[in-house]
Parts: sequence; structure tokens; C-alpha cells
Amino acid sequence: MTRLADYFVVVGYDHDKERSGSGSGKIIHRFPEKDWDDVPFHQGLELFCQPGGWDLSSQRTQPSFFVSVLTDIEADRHYCACLTFHETVSMTPKKPDDVETEEEGGLVHHTLMFAPKSIALISRLDYFETFRNCLGIIYTVYIESMNVQLESIIGNLLGSVHIPPPGGPQVRFSVGAGDRQSLQPPLNGAIPVSRNTVAMLFQQLGIHNVLCLFCAALTDNKILFHSSSYSRLTDASTALLAILFPLKYSYVYIPVLPNALMEVLSTPTPFIMGVHSSNKSEIQELLDVVVADLDSGYLSIPEHLNLPMLPDHIYNRAHQELTLVLSPDLQNADCAFPPPTPSPSLQPMLDKEIRAIFMRLFAELFMGYRSCLTIIRIHPEPVITFHKGLFLFERGLSGDDFLQKVLGGMSFQTFVQERGPPFRICDMFDEISANIQETLLQEGRKAERIIKNVQDIARHLFINENPNPQPYSQKIPKPCDGAFTRIHIPTFPRIDCVRVQEVIDDGVKKASMKAQLQTIRQPKSQFVPYGPPAGNITAQRNIINNNARRLEVLRTCVNSIFENKILDARKTFPAVLRSLKSRVVRNALTRELSTHAHQNRAMLESQQFDLIVRLMNCALQEDACSEEHAVATALLPLTASFCRKLCTGVIQFAYTCVQDHPVWASMQFWQATFYSDVEKNIRALYLPPDELKADKPDLNEAFTASPDVVRRTQGLLYDKSALEIAAEQIRIWPAQSEEERNEMISNEESTVFSQAIHYANRMVYMRVPLDISKGIKNVFSHEGESGSSNISQSIGGSDSLDGESGFEEGDSSDPAGSVIRFISKFVDKVCSEGGVTAEHQKSLHQMIPGVVAMHIETLEAVNKESKRLPPIKKPKILKPALLPGEELVLAGLRGYLLPDGREEGTGGNLGGPQLLPAEGAVFLTTYRVVFKGTPCDIQACEQVVIRSFPITALTKEKKVSISNTPHIEQYLSEAVQLRACTFQLMRIAFDEEVNQEKIEHFRKTVNRYRYPPSVFSMFAFNGVTTTNTMLQTHKQKDKTATLRKFASRTFLRGSSRKPGLKNKQMSRKGQKYVLPGEPLAVPRRATLPKPPLQDLTDSRPNSLYEEDDISLDFSSPGSTPSLTTPSFEADRRRFLDGRTGKRWGSQPSILEATVDESEIEIQTSTLKASDTLSADKLMDRPYVQDYQRLGLGSPGSTRQKSTEPFRISEVNLHYNVCRSYPALVVVPSTVADESIRKSLGKCHRQSRFPAITWRHPRTKALLLRCSGFHGKGVMGMMKSQVVQNTSTGTSTETTRSIEQEKYFQSIVANTPVGSHHNTDSLVSLNSVLTPTSEATGSPPQGSESPRKVGGGSSAIYRAMTGIRGSGGKGMNSFRGGQQPEGGQDAKDGAVMPTSAHKAALYVFGEKSQMKAIKTENFPKCDFIPCDFNEVRHVKASFKKLMRACVSSAPLTDPEVSFHKLVEDTEWLLQIQNIMQLAGAAVDLMDIQGSSVMISMEDGSDFTSQVVALTQVLLDPYYRTIDGFRVLVEKEWLAFGHKFTHRCNHTAAHQGSGFAPIFLQFLDAVHQVVNQFPLSFEFNQYFLKFIAYHYCSARFRNFFFDSECERFEYGTLFEDSRTKSGKIGERGDGTSKGIQIKSLWDYIDSIHLKTPLFYNFLYAPSIRDCVLRPYSDIANLRIWDYYINEDLRTGSTYDREVVTKATEPNEENEEGPLLPTDRRIINGCYDNIQEAQLDMFRWLLEEMSHLETDLCHFPMKWKFVWEKLESPMELQSTRTTAASEMVKQHGTSLHKKTTIEILTKGKEGSKSQTQPHHFETHSYVTPTYCDYCQHLLWGLVKQGYKGMKCSECGYNCHDKCQNLVPKQCGKVKISRESSFRQSQTSMEDVIRVTPQSTPMISGGQTTPTYYDHSWQSAQVSETRTHEGYLWKRGALLKGWKQRWFVLDSTKHQLRYYESKEDTHCKGFIDLSEIESLQLSAVALPGAPKKAEEKAFFDLKTIRRVYNFLADSKDHADEWINKIQECL
Repeated sequence: MTRLADYFVVVGYDHDKERSGSGSGKIIHRFPEKDWDDVPFHQGLELFCQPGGWDLSSQRTQPSFFVSVLTDIEADRHYCACLTFHETVSMTPKKPDDVETEEEGGLVHHTLMFAPKSIALISRLDYFETFRNCLGIIYTVYIESMNVQLESIIGNLLGSVHIPPPGGPQVRFSVGAGDRQSLQPPLNGAIPVSRNTVAMLFQQLGIHNVLCLFCAALTDNKILFHSSSYSRLTDASTALLAILFPLKYSYVYIPVLPNALMEVLSTPTPFIMGVHSSNKSEIQELLDVVVADLDSGYLSIPEHLNLPMLPDHIYNRAHQELTLVLSPDLQNADCAFPPPTPSPSLQPMLDKEIRAIFMRLFAELFMGYRSCLTIIRIHPEPVITFHKGLFLFERGLSGDDFLQKVLGGMSFQTFVQERGPPFRICDMFDEISANIQETLLQEGRKAERIIKNVQDIARHLFINENPNPQPYSQKIPKPCDGAFTRIHIPTFPRIDCVRVQEVIDDGVKKASMKAQLQTIRQPKSQFVPYGPPAGNITAQRNIINNNARRLEVLRTCVNSIFENKILDARKTFPAVLRSLKSRVVRNALTRELSTHAHQNRAMLESQQFDLIVRLMNCALQEDACSEEHAVATALLPLTASFCRKLCTGVIQFAYTCVQDHPVWASMQFWQATFYSDVEKNIRALYLPPDELKADKPDLNEAFTASPDVVRRTQGLLYDKSALEIAAEQIRIWPAQSEEERNEMISNEESTVFSQAIHYANRMVYMRVPLDISKGIKNVFSHEGESGSSNISQSIGGSDSLDGESGFEEGDSSDPAGSVIRFISKFVDKVCSEGGVTAEHQKSLHQMIPGVVAMHIETLEAVNKESKRLPPIKKPKILKPALLPGEELVLAGLRGYLLPDGREEGTGGNLGGPQLLPAEGAVFLTTYRVVFKGTPCDIQACEQVVIRSFPITALTKEKKVSISNTPHIEQYLSEAVQLRACTFQLMRIAFDEEVNQEKIEHFRKTVNRYRYPPSVFSMFAFNGVTTTNTMLQTHKQKDKTATLRKFASRTFLRGSSRKPGLKNKQMSRKGQKYVLPGEPLAVPRRATLPKPPLQDLTDSRPNSLYEEDDISLDFSSPGSTPSLTTPSFEADRRRFLDGRTGKRWGSQPSILEATVDESEIEIQTSTLKASDTLSADKLMDRPYVQDYQRLGLGSPGSTRQKSTEPFRISEVNLHYNVCRSYPALVVVPSTVADESIRKSLGKCHRQSRFPAITWRHPRTKALLLRCSGFHGKGVMGMMKSQVVQNTSTGTSTETTRSIEQEKYFQSIVANTPVGSHHNTDSLVSLNSVLTPTSEATGSPPQGSESPRKVGGGSSAIYRAMTGIRGSGGKGMNSFRGGQQPEGGQDAKDGAVMPTSAHKAALYVFGEKSQMKAIKTENFPKCDFIPCDFNEVRHVKASFKKLMRACVSSAPLTDPEVSFHKLVEDTEWLLQIQNIMQLAGAAVDLMDIQGSSVMISMEDGSDFTSQVVALTQVLLDPYYRTIDGFRVLVEKEWLAFGHKFTHRCNHTAAHQGSGFAPIFLQFLDAVHQVVNQFPLSFEFNQYFLKFIAYHYCSARFRNFFFDSECERFEYGTLFEDSRTKSGKIGERGDGTSKGIQIKSLWDYIDSIHLKTPLFYNFLYAPSIRDCVLRPYSDIANLRIWDYYINEDLRTGSTYDREVVTKATEPNEENEEGPLLPTDRRIINGCYDNIQEAQLDMFRWLLEEMSHLETDLCHFPMKWKFVWEKLESPMELQSTRTTAASEMVKQHGTSLHKKTTIEILTKGKEGSKSQTQPHHFETHSYVTPTYCDYCQHLLWGLVKQGYKGMKCSECGYNCHDKCQNLVPKQCGKVKISRESSFRQSQTSMEDVIRVTPQSTPMISGGQTTPTYYDHSWQSAQVSETRTHEGYLWKRGALLKGWKQRWFVLDSTKHQLRYYESKEDTHCKGFIDLSEIESLQLSAVALPGAPKKAEEKAFFDLKTIRRVYNFLADSKDHADEWINKIQECL
């Protein structure tokens, strides 16, 4: 019997603590006053009586009732039922009326107020309705002044009313107020009582929301309810707990949370709480809480919260059943003749039906859980564990996050403890769980059967709550209606405590006597039904039958091994290894090995032992990902059974060879396996002897059954299972005597203890390594990667995930201590759970160190003898072919080349043999990392696999973990992954013979060679041949090399210097000690290198060594170098002595420590007149000759003709003006050198002033390049040269440079369009067609005419010239097709700004720099801000591109394809940006005749890309092999692209990351070559060749960052065109061939012998002067350089290696295969382009062979090709109207792209970047897709429905919708005008002549007479209000000024970085605004001088935004504008 109520409390308002109308409560009465012995009183009760706070009220309110839940220290719940009413309180003002002041925010006290008072009952029982009645009776007696004593009622309630336990009879009682009440306990107290709360919860939230709440509670998430009713909060919380049955919620549970305890919501633990809706604003800041609004039915799940949901099949079933119950008419809603709708269940029964569905859900979710229970103790109390991994595996839900979290939660642990015992009191869930599988099969998803079964369970639940069907009429006194509104209501009377206590004591005595007389029958314990198994045994057997053939092969192989038929076993061994991927085969292997182990066949021969160990390793590796560990459990005893004899007295067991698997380091595995064995022993302890003998099944019959299947089916194979035996023992336990009980307890304890000893020994065997000196391998992580060397920024992959590694495993220096700690942790865990005594545990801990020490001593002899075994014969290591001068650094390390994410070589979808994995060795040379080996697959083992890349191209090196790989026989735990920027990836797993030291040495050596201290340590500078003159120069002693001279030159920086000599540059961090260097002699090969002058903004380290050590020594190869001059001279001679072949040390290596280049200053004090740099020595430079070809003048001022407008200036001859510029630059003749030196250079970053690089031969337009402008304006860098603007007279005007203006005027004056009027411009589309008068002229003047084929015409040329005139589907290509804004041409629809004008000079620059320029100072110049690819964006894009093209793992996600990954890289968008800007420059120079200046960043990256590509498109000379070389020499090498810095050549640049700027340019050229195949002399392979070798460091061309550095380092005047260099005959390090130093020499030598780089489709013509390629993403192609590889030769770009790899193998003893006429070519192995020759190459080679056969000297291929006669030329080229229309259309599209660039630059602030709003549209007129340019409407597709943007009119296919650019231009569509613009007169088409469009086709376009690239006037968006506001950040609370735009159309408040910014930074949805008001006070951190009343706050449902306007008026204006939009 239990008291109905434990305490009665009266809580009132505390007037003593009242503050400003808000007070607190205090307990007035509590009964009993002394705590009960079993139930202590709860402190802080007054907070829960008034959760909203104790506040006075000015109005009368009716009484309220709700129930709170209190939790004590023992986690028991107590229910606090509270009834609150209000009493009248007279208030008197605290101050006189005449002195009373109004305080803002204070509460005005009336003279009559109402104070709350609460009466509460505290009980352990949850009879809420009874509590309401009892408290209502007390309130009725008080309010109605009934003649009943309150003391009697309270005393009777606390002392006389006692409730029987669950299952007891109905209780009828009265509290003494004339009432009559009844109370019925439930039948089963374990089943919660829900009344109708569950049905109410579903009515409030809906099915899906409640299921989400259900999943959130099960997965330990935080749940918060909020409502305006406290009772609804309690009911919702109660309902959620009810549907969680049979689980019990174990975390914080507070249904009603007081306002004073709101900080509890920040607790990190899960909870279920409820708060009042008045606190809604406070809970919005909770980021990890699932919030349910009970009033509106809304469920809020945080975005970052990943809420696991039920498995799909269970969720769908539950949702279907809930729909059938809650909406029974839904399934018949669509029936034409619906059957009679069943009447819905009443609310109480509906509640139980919903709960029945959730009980069925849990039964299905936990189906078979009892088969995974493991019992480890029966007496005195059962101890049961749950095998989580086995359950998940058998259910097939191993990867289900929901079930993983549920089984790992505290609620499920409690579930196992309570429901695990096999003999206990059962309830409904046990029966449902046992029959759920059969029930679901019988239902078959039939609604009628489902409803019937659900109603049966619901009926039992209803009976459980209402067991007594007989109604009882209760009598409950209630107050009159409106009693609380009476004027005169007395206060609640004081209660006599003594009288109450007397009544309580009297009631307690009577209740105790009554309890003795009344006996209640308790429910009996019974056997718990076992239920279905976790897995389907029938399905397992079907799987076994399907694998019968594999099992037979396995049995045959294993039998052959044990019968010592090794040859027979090896035949089927690879097939067995492959079959072990199947779990059935792995389990069969363990059974077969157990069979032979029981037959005393454990002692094996050496070969038998090796094969068995390999089988074990393979099985363990394949089973590593499984959490059940069935294979490891079965193999654990076998590892200590199989052994081999090494010598007398030394035996090696199998466990020494299988220790590296991560399963042995898993504590979960050891515990599960231990508990399983303990269960077997406990079962054997109580099993009778006769049954124990018959307990062993036939091993042959159980061969195919897995160990866990055998254990789960013990009920079928054995008489009794462990749980059944335990149930029987628990049943008879009460009848046992004390001695028998003690004996049972002792036996079980001894069993657990003995198993703990046994497992401690097993763990010693598996954890102590064979070689203790190597330590323990920490292989805890099953996945992830570790060991990253951080070569550079990570490219692909991530850091390791150490799954179970604890701190005790971290000490690798003490392996024995690590093992002891690991075992001790295990012993503590299992012994404490198993009830082992403290004495046994202590003895076990003392035993472990001794066992470990003894085992280590035993293994020493085993390790020693095992090393004497003969090694296994392995394939011979194949040595790679080496280049001339290339030497081996590390000999071959044997290993395996593993497959990666590429399909090539794996024999997958691409077909072909399986070449990977390959077994061989990895080599490190001075130039490359090479792997050479043979495939492991027997069918492809005759091939040779080679994969290599230059060591300089390495970008990332790290360790990775690997899984089992087919064809590899040994266990491999980890591998090394090498990724190169040449798009190559190596995953190398080293052989077991390669120890860890060699692997680490390999990694360190790779890193050292990748980042040498100096570029002179790289391969390109090996074997340099020096002259005697150079050596004599270095033998001369410098006059300043003494200490006195050194000190004077170091410290006396202010001394005068000789005229013309270079001043030393000061360092940012202070000048370091420097030594005098060598003079600037020519050549400079022997001088010590000096790094380039770093930019002031460069953050690279100046030195690797920060110490200022003066004295360093180079006496030994590994010692620190000396700064004394003799040591340097010796080092230089040692480095340069290439004739004697002397090297540093015994093997090729780089210096461990060397002097940083930044520490050395090169002096010019000893320069001779013949050694200084002069213009005559630079005349042979390619870029100078190109200047002369273009007619840009000649060097010097004295030799300059007065009529020439340009000259080659020598102002930078000694690199004094700009170190990164060439020595000779082209400038206007009117600009003096002194002006450039003093003024012009300082206006640009790094002094890179505008230089002319190219001149249009027809329009005379100029192409200039420079860096960005300085931020200080015109001459702000030097105040002494500031020229004030006297015309305006204002002192605040920004100063400008007169010299800069003069320079710009000179450019304008020399541009014809700037000196006279030209009718052709870009304002009209008519100018797209080049004037025929100029187009029909001769080739460009001054340009070198390309070589013609057969008189300038060939059959190929004539066949291809009529395709089209230009390319470029560029209508909407630039920046996603954003439409320009402004005026519109009436004829063509070209859109230009209203202020557009034709300028003579267009300057493309950065947005931030263009804003500050005053255009009025630069007449006829136009400054265009534009976007460009920053280096950091290029780096990030390149990393993603490498991951996409060379993935480290195959793609498994079907939604993530290769093209999707490439799209995410944004690489093609960057290529598009380059092509579009270059195309704009082409149109401006060729069509309009305006000059173009590219002024971006530092002028060396993006500027070089655009300028170089522009010249390729404009000048045909640069499309030849020689011309392209000149272009690279001029724009990239001479103008100072930082190759050393961007390619990370040295250790000083290691942290900057690889930046493929030059590669992007080559990719852009590749796109043009792909579209114009007839216009280029070179082919794609030529570009790939340069792309490979610019970062390979084989040649010296692409070293250093400027021409100045090349001059200082002595590489500028190397004879790059020497003819004596030849490709070496041998490549083994002893080659007598000369190493070619220049890439161009290498290309020429190859080009002379073979047409490898020649494009046979090349047809030079006068018509291909200008190219206009398409730049749409749809027209760009992924360069095959990124995705193709050649496994046959490794790299096709080192031609010597290719030649040797394709020659017959000299090492093959059997000799080469005879050549045949037919050869098999595999796309995954051979290079298709080289293996399968085209017609031209084949004919040329055939002619050479025929001439050789005829004993004639073969002619050069080029001579033969040029000698060929071309067919007769046609008199004229036939053109059609359609082809000319295509040409005109392509030109129009290209021009519109240019117009968009200009428009966006000039009026970018008016354009917006909003997404499209597509709608389905039916087209009835000819319309084209604006994305793919294909037809949407036509003769074939009439009436086709496509997608059309409702705002801008963008048209596209349905399939193209997700691919179109995301920016919407908001262009209004006028169908009539658009159609009219698209019409082109046929007469105009016919009048177009072929000469008017001198362009070659760049792609195929369907001819059409419609110009579908319409443009219409752009209408500005709706801007209700806009302006600048200060906005406070949400994270760091900082204030930033933003440009805000209020849009009433889109109902948004958007903000931008500035007024000119076009990209929206964010927006506020006006529909989410809750309030908008001025701030009361100024917020902290605001800008200075801010007005206090200019602050205003905008509150949304998400957060509160703080704004600051310029003034209060502006703030009011913003508030009014926003409120108008609301």
C-alpha cells in the first residue's frame, strides 16, 4: 500500500521580497512538517508552483491546475499537482504623490492588486485526475466557506488514503467533505498509463512530427516543448514517454520548466523539457534542440543537426498503420463507390491503438534481440550482456545510424538489464516481441488484418488502465460558477498544524492494520519466450547453397595443404583468396581449420604453415569491417594451435604472423569473445554429463555453418540453450539450501576467473609482437589515413581517425607496458561485471607482468630462428630506364602498386587485363619517382607496368590505410600515397621485407629532394659543363673579401656608390650579414645564386635559417656551410665540375644544410666593361626579335628614327626600375626614360609600368600589360613629386600623375581610332563584320608568314574552310549569362550602357583599383573593372580538379559522378573567364581598333594568361611551333611570371602551395586548338609536353621568377639553341650523351626526327588571322592531359624512356617476342595515339623504311611533307547563305560577350545576382535554348514545352535547367520585338562576302535563319529604399557598413559590400520580421560619433538584427519604409 499523497503544501506570495512588481513565493504551510522516512521533501517547490514567476496581477483570474514533475537524487519521479488562485492585496504607494516620479519600465501599482497563492500535492503516483479532484475539494471548502475543517481534509488525504500496488482492487474513499471518489490501479505497473495524452499529441503535431520526436528521443537528442498551457506541456511529455515503452527515458525530464531555471536548457546532456510560450524568444538561440510548438503544430529541427530516422521499411510500416488508425477514411477517399466508413475510435481507445502501433514498432525493431544475449552469471543475480555487433550484422543494419545510437544508449542498457533475465515477470511486450515475425507474415500488409491486430493490443492496454468495467458514480464538490469573481473573498485560512498531524497519525495507524488484513496476489515469474532469431536461418542456408562451388574449392585447397600437396594447393589458392570476400566462405574456412585442428594436425611444415597463415590473414582482413567479429572469434583458438618447428626446442605459432590486424586491438572484440566463452562454460557447468557428451554436433554437417549461426541455433542442435538453463536455475533458486547456493556462486565465480586468466594469456599472445624492438603497431583505425608529411597544403584525403586508441597505447617506447595496461583494463572491466572477488582480481593483476615478460623471452628465440628461414622466392626487381644524367638515389624498395579511383588498369568497365595491383619496386632518382613491376594477376603478368612522375611535381605525400586487395597474398596494413601535379597518383604498399625504417627513410628522402634548399640542387642543373674562363673568374679573389671590407660593406650602408651600380636591397626584418659576391659577369653560371627581390607584400620567408651566424663551414658533406669566400668558391667548383663527374658524397644527394640564398648579396663593384649587360647582347633574345617583327622600333634612343612612334627602351637595362620586367621594353617614343624611372613606375605595383607587347598590323591597335595601380592614386607614393590640380582649385582633390597622363595620351595618340573618327565600333552589331576593304588585303605587315602547304592550299584546307567564320556561343556565357543593362540597338539587339562611347584605350583592371580613378583626367580612355581569378582560388580549384581526375578511391555514390566533381572544381569557369576577357580584347582591337591594357594584380599571373591568349587569337605567327615558343619567352619568362614561387621549387616556397597559372593558359590554348584544328601548326601533344615539363625541373627554361634572376644566376645567356646536344644513348647513369638544358632544344631535336608535335591538318591561310572561340561551358572540354596515363612507359613526355620501354627487354632470358603484323592494344595499358598511328605518320614512316631497304639515305620527314604537291586550287570558295549566316551568328555571339563584359564593368552596380524563376512554357515560335544553343521549337519539335524564366525570359531545356547560370538579369520579354530582332533580311545575308568574316570554324553549329540570341531592355529591379547602414555582426558582434536595398517585390532587405557590388552578401526575409523599433540605448562597439538615437532593432523569428543609421531621421525613414512593405 502506498500513500496517495506524500505532502500537502501552501505556497504564497512573499511581500518581503517584492521588487518592482516581480516577487517570489514562499512556503506558508507544509504537511506533514516532518519528512517521511522513505520520501524526503523537495526544496525549491515554490518555483514549480508558479513557473512563470510570482507576479502581482491587476485583474482577477480563474484558478488554474497543472502537474509538474520533480526528480530526486535517486532519479525517482515525484508529481507535484498545483492549484493556483489569487487573493486580494491592498497596495500603498511607497512615496507621496507629490514626489512620485515615473520610472521607465516600472510597474504602476494600483491600490487593489491580486497575489497568487498555490496549494499543491506531492505524490509518487501519477493519478492526475484524482489530484485535481482533491485540490478542487479543498479550494471549494475554502471559497464556499463550507462547514468542514480543512485540517481534517488535509489529514485524511495524507494519512488515510492508501493505494494498493498495480494489480490491486479498486479503492473507494472520501476525504471528509461529503465527497465520494474511486481510484483503480493498473494491472501492470511496468506499462505506463497514458489516458488520452498520446492521441492528443498526434492531434497537435501530426504523424511525421511525432515520429521525428520519437526518433530524437531514442537517439539521445534534446527535446523542448513549448505551449501557452502548462497542462499541455505535461501531457505531451507524458505521451512521449508512453510511446517509448518498453524503453525507459534515462535523462533529464522536466515537463514544466520554471522561468527562473531557463539556464538549464544549456545543459550538454539530453533532456525532455517544456517551457511556456512566453519564453519563445529565448529558446531561439538554442542550436542543438528539437523544438515542438504544441499550439501551432510546428516542429523545428536545427539545420546542422543530423537526426537519424527509423529504417525505411519500419518507418513506412509505422506511418501506414498510424494513417489507418488516425484517418480511416483516407484509403477510400478516392473510391467512386466508397464502402461504409467505420466510425473512428473514441479518444481513450484511439490513444491505446496508437500505443499498440509503437509497441509493434519496437518489437519489429528489436526482433531477435534475445538470440544476441550472453549470460555470464546466473547466481546470485543474473548478469547479461548484449552482442551489439552480432545483432546489427544479422539484421542487415550494420550501417544504420539510428539503430547504432539506440543500441548504444542508456535506455537500451536498462532494457537489457530488466528484460534480459530468462525467468521473470512477463508483460505484453514479451508476447508481442516473440510473435512479431509470424504476425507480420500473416498480415501481408492487408489493412483489415493490421487493424484487427492493433485493436487487440489496444484492448489489452485499455484493460490494463481500466481493469474494473463496473462504473462508479463519484461525487466531487465544486465551487459555483464565477466564485472567483466575488468582490469579498476571504484569504486562505491558516491551518492548525497540530490538528493536521493528529489526523495523519490516526490515518496511518488504521491503514497499517488494514494492510495486514488484506493480502494482494503478486504476479508470478515465468519463462520468457525466446522469440525469433536475429537473422533468417533459411536465408543463410540459401546463401550457402549458392556458394556450393566456392566451398568445394575451399575444402579441396585446405585438404591439399594438410595432405602436403603444395602444388595442388597453389593451383586453387588464388581462387580461394578471392572467394574469401564472401562471409559464408570465411565461416566455412574457420570450420574446416577447426576440423583439422581437432584431428591433431596442428604441427605443420614450413610451406603448409605459410599457406595457412595467408588464409588466416586474408580472412581476417576481409572481416575487418564487420562488428560481429565472428571470423576473429573462431580463429582466435586456432592461432595458438597451428605451429611449425623452427629448430630443436623452438616452435612458432600462427599468432606471431597474424598480429597486425586491428581486431586484436579492439576492446569490444575481446569483451564479446570473452563473454561468449564464459556463457559456454556456465552452460556446461549446469548441463548434465550425459547431455554434455551429446552436445557436440557433427563437424562435417556443421561445416558450412558459421560459428554464430551454430550458437544462435542451439535450440535446434542442442537440448537446452544457455538462457534456458539459466531460466531453470533461476526458477529453482529459492528452493536451494544456503550451502547449495554458495557452491553455485563459487563455481560461477571460478569459471569467470579461470576464463579471465585464459584470455589474459591469449591477449598476451596476440598483443606482444614477434620483434619487440619494433614496438606495437597502433592499427586501431579501420579507415582513414595517417602519417601526413605536410609537404604542402593537403590535396585530397584527411587526417587519421584513431578509433579506439587510448592514452595507454601512446607510448611506443615501452611495448610491454602498453600490453600490460591494455590487459589490465580488460581484466578490470570483465571481472567487475562478472562478480570476481577482489582477491582474485588482485592475483590476476600480479600475474600479468610475469606472463608478458616470459612470453617476450620466448619470442626472442622464435624471432631469431624465423629470420634464418629461407626467403620466399619473389619476382626479380626490374630496373627502370634512366635519362642522361639521371642517377638512382634509392634502390628499388619492393612493394605493390595499388589501384586507385581510376578505372584504367583495373580491368573494370573499360575492359582489358587487370594490371593493378602490380608487384615490383619503387625507385627514387634525381629526377623522378618510378614504380616498375608486373601485374599480380596471372593472366596479365607478362606485361610490365610503369608509373612515374617528376619528383618536383610532388604535391602531397602521406600514409594511408588499405583494405584487402585481390591477387596480393600477404597482409598489408598501410601504404604511402604520392600525388603529383602532373595528374599522377601512386599508392604503394611496401613488401613485408621493407621495414619501417626504410619506409620512413624513403619518405624523408622524397621530401628532401622535393624541396631542396636551392634550385641548383635540382636535376636541371646536374652535370653542368663549365669553361676554363668561368673557373678562372671564380678563382679570382674578391677585393672586398676581407673582414674590413666586409664590415664596411655590411654596416656602412650610407656610403656612396659608383654610378650605374646596383644598390643593395634592404630586408623587411632588418639587414642580415652578407658577403660580397661575384660581379654581374656574363655568363653567370658559376656565381652563388641570389634570390629575386621579394615583393613588399610577399609573405614568403626570406631564409630557412634565422640565425645570423657569420662563420659556417662546408668541410664535410653533411656539415653546415661556411660563409667565407674560399668555401663558397670550393663549393661552386664542386657543383660546376661536370667534366670529372665529381658529386657531393658517395651517392647523389642534396646538402642537408646550405646557406640560404637570401643571405648572399651579389655585388657589381668589380664589373668590367665587357661583362656588363648591354642592349647588343640582348638583341638575340626571342622577345626582342619579336618586337622588331611587329615593327615596334629598335633599341636605344640614338638609333631611333624620328618617324617611328615606338622604341625599345633601355630604361630597365640593369633592372633598376623593375626587377621582374625584361631589360628591354617597348614604350612610345615620346615618353622619356627618366619619366619612366622616376614617376611612371611608381604608379604601379612592383613598378610594373605599362609596356607594349603587341601591335595589330591592320588597325594599329596596341596591346599593353602592367600591374594594378597603387591605391594612393596618381603620384601619392612620393610626396615630393605631387602635382596639385590648379584647374579645380580644391585642396581636397586627389593628386594625379602628369607623367602617367602623358603616357596614356601617347598611347591614345598612336592608336588610329583615337586620332580620327572611325565608323566601326562595338556599339552596333553591324560592326561585327570586319570591313571588307581591310580584310581583303595582304597578310599582316611585319609578321612572319606561316609556311604554306603546296603553294598555300591543300585538299584538307579546302575541305574545312567553309564550315564557319568564328566561334563562341557566348550570348550568356560571361558570368553565367547575366544580361547587361542599358540601351538597346534597334537592329541587332546588342545591349550597351546609355553612356557607352568609343574609346581609344580600354584599361581592364581590378574593381577596387578602378573605383578611385578619375576618368576625366584620361580622355579617350575607358577603365573597365572586371573579375579575375585570384591565385588562391586557382589553387583551391586545382586541388579539387586533381581529386576529381585522379581520385584515390573509386566513386561509390551514384549521385556524385566524375563530371559532377569536375563541375564543383570551377576549373572550367576559370578557363572561361580567361577566354572571355581575351576575346573582349580581340574584339576591341580587331573590330573597333582600340588599344587594350590589361592591368591586373601584380601583372604576372592573370595578366600573362589574358595577354598571351589574346596574341594567340590575333596573330597566326604564335600558332606555329616557333611562334609559340617566342610567345612563352616573351609573355611568361621575360615579363617575370614567378615560376619558382608558383611551382614551389625550393624549401623556401614550400608553404605557398602549387599554383597552376601557366597550366591554365595551356588549357585555354588547348580549348582553342580543339575548336580550330586547322589554324595551329602544333597539336595537342605539344601542349601536353610543355605542361608536363614546365613543372618537371628537367630543363632550365622555367626556373626563377624573372629575367633579372636568370641573369644573376647565369642562365639567361645559355646557348639554348646549341646543336651539339643530343639525346643520350644510355640512361643508366653512365651515359655519354649530353644532357639537353633547354626544353626548346629538346623539342627541336624531336621535331627534326619525327612529326610528333606537328598538326597535319594545319592549313595556314589569310582567313585565319583572328580566331573567336566559343567560351560557353558546354563548348569547353576536359583536357585529356588530366585523365590519361600510360602504364606501359610511365610517361610519354620523356622520349628516351618511351623508346627504351618499347624496345625488347634485354633482361628477358628467353629473348624478345618476334614482331608480328598484328598487335593487341589495350586502352588501359598502351598510348593509343602513339600505338595507332594516323595516316600521315604511317605513310612517312613507311617511306623511310622503304628508302632504308633500298639502301638510300632516308629524307627528313619535313622535307618530304613540304615537297608534296597540292591539288589544283579552286578559283573561288563556294559560300551559301546558310554558312554565312552561321558565321555572322557566331561573330554576333562573340561580340555580345564582349559587350556584356564592358556593360558589367561600367554598370555592374545595377545588376543583381538573383536566381531564375523557371516555369513550364509552350513555345509556338522558333526558340533556342540559351544554355546549349539547341532548338526548343522547330519543324520537328512543334509545341514543345521547355522552361522559361518568368523574370528575365531565359529559355532552356528541362534537362538544362540545373546547369544554367544562377544569375537572373530580370529582363522583360517582348515577344514581338524579340521575334522582330531575330529576323534577318535574306538580302543582307546575300550581300555578305566571304572576306567580311576572316574566321575559321571552331565547332559545329546548325545553320538557321533566325538569330535566337535575343536581348531586350533590362529594367531595374524594384528598389523601394536604399542606402548605407551600419550592421552588427552575429558572431563577433562587430559593426560593418553595408549597402542595403529594400525590395518590395521580392519582399527582401538585401545588403551588399558596397554600392557598386553586384553580389548580394545576404538578405532578410520581410515575412519573418516580428518587430521593428528604435533602440533604447546605444549598443557597445558602435562607431565613434554615432548618434545615440540612430540605433534601431529588427527582430525576426531567427535572430535580432542591430542597425545604425547616420541620424535619427534616417533611422525613422528606414523604419517607416520597412513597415510600409510589411
